[in-house]
Amino acid sequence: MISLLTNGLLVLAVILLLWRQQLWTAFLGINSSNQTEAITPQLGPRRQLNYQQWLGILDREARVVAQKRPKNLTILAGDSLTLWFPAELLPTNKHWLNQGISGESSAGLLKRLKLLDKTQPKTIFVMIGINDLIRGVKGKIVLENQRQIVRYLRKTHPQADIVIQSILPHGGKDATWEGKEKLLAIPSSRIRKLNQQLQAIANQEGVRYLDLYSLFTNEQGNMRLELTTDGLHLSSQGYLVWSSALQLYSQMKL
Repeated sequence: MISLLTNGLLVLAVILLLWRQQLWTAFLGINSSNQTEAITPQLGPRRQLNYQQWLGILDREARVVAQKRPKNLTILAGDSLTLWFPAELLPTNKHWLNQGISGESSAGLLKRLKLLDKTQPKTIFVMIGINDLIRGVKGKIVLENQRQIVRYLRKTHPQADIVIQSILPHGGKDATWEGKEKLLAIPSSRIRKLNQQLQAIANQEGVRYLDLYSLFTNEQGNMRLELTTDGLHLSSQGYLVWSSALQLYSQMKL
């Protein structure tokens, strides 16, 4: 039943995306001849922060949220893909706390989950793993870290809806990211298999699994070019796809 509902979500996300695409293209100022224009926010000096400095910022933001206890608190936890999610594309009627750090690994995320202990989220979306693969971390380690992340969140936030999001594909030979050779060393079949195993872990641990991979991949198993800026990071259209999936997930209340 969960698999059928997830497939329905993906189909609806594509339909919604097509319906909204022209409106958002105009809103975001995207030229139709260059749809991979980056939507990365201007983080200013924050871009130059090291990992410990980022942890300090996220800790302070989590403390503020814990004190104010906003309704419908929803947390995004992950790496740079999460970090650069445009706030204006996030579903409304929720208070969003972005806990993304550029370059984050599954082990790093697991260690810093304690920053969220005093928050009272309604939903937590997790996306992590691509940086592990880029660094050559074995799949079984990535999966075990994901399992421990799920268990920690379930224990600490028993009332929250925990959602594990799939690892996204990369651009393959069409990637322009500076670490392209590292991406090419990660077969699309490996990401697909890991996602299948992630879904199994989600089912075993009693949490949700959101298959974004299917929305981002082309027939060759790589990232659709219009959804990425460099084969790794997302374009405006990429975040629109992700946003549509989150919106529909919220509406369907799987």
